[in-house]
Amino acid sequence: MSESAYKVETTSRLAQWRIDNLASCTYRKSDPFKIGKWNWHLSVEKNKMLFVKLYPEISNLNRDNPPIASFIIRVVCSVGDRKSLAHPEITDKKLKSNDDFVWAIEVPLTGKFIIDVEFLDLKIVPPGGGEPCTIWAEGFSGKLSNATALASLGRMLRENIHTDIIINASDGSIGAHRAVLAARSPVFRSMFSHDLKEKELSTINISDMSIEVCQAFLSYIYGSIEHEDFLAHRLALLRAADKYDMSDLKEACHDSLMEDIDGKNVLERLQNASLYGLPKLKSSCMRYLVKFGKIYDIQDEFNAFLQCADRELIAEVFHEVLNAWKGF
Repeated sequence: MSESAYKVETTSRLAQWRIDNLASCTYRKSDPFKIGKWNWHLSVEKNKMLFVKLYPEISNLNRDNPPIASFIIRVVCSVGDRKSLAHPEITDKKLKSNDDFVWAIEVPLTGKFIIDVEFLDLKIVPPGGGEPCTIWAEGFSGKLSNATALASLGRMLRENIHTDIIINASDGSIGAHRAVLAARSPVFRSMFSHDLKEKELSTINISDMSIEVCQAFLSYIYGSIEHEDFLAHRLALLRAADKYDMSDLKEACHDSLMEDIDGKNVLERLQNASLYGLPKLKSSCMRYLVKFGKIYDIQDEFNAFLQCADRELIAEVFHEVLNAWKGF
């Protein structure tokens, strides 16, 4: 039998397997063919009826996260008036093994025929779980589109393209866009929605922020901040996030500040954790100081901390110390 007897012809979503003669055998399995992310097989088995199967080739991908397929499958007699049999449309069928889709055809088929599969959709469950999503949405490159859009926003800020508001920092000014600021911060949105001086004068005065920090803050808002700038201005960005009610920036700063706690910064971070309600950062600083005994390595700094820190925070630190002593 020729190799072409097992070959399946495909386009992006259509597969056709031409079978010239099934009389000489009772079972035939196609060569693998690629549709979407998977290699597939068709098989036919002739007994009292003809059984047609469609299934993905066994792999790590479909073993752990099998395709969820919607398709139309037909058998077309390729001689005479090309009579066809169609299975009812299959919708969102999980296909993992060669028994998950079996079509039993009672009508006897002789001579040449074509098995025609039109894939309407292929879905997969995202790696983190959740609702299945189509793989063909990837044909539209969302990541590329997002990257291009962010790059364009960054250019708008960097090149002052049609800016319509001026931000006055403590030591300089920078142009920005009301719409972008309002979309990212409910505080800015409120400024521009009411008859406040910011709306009337098209200026925002942020006297507690340097122009360097302001640039980093706006770069974050516009999605173009560099990692080095973020690291350099984390505490200032945390204050800005709290002031302008930007929970995503606040959480980013929270997570980042926990990554490199040391003796030089632990007391400052502990105070900021208490001030801005960052429980994970506070807990990490407490553990560093008390459980790991670093409080004894920075006694001068800790004495200075006791002179100016919030009384409730000092009480929490001593409570942790007392609990640690009880453990010995």
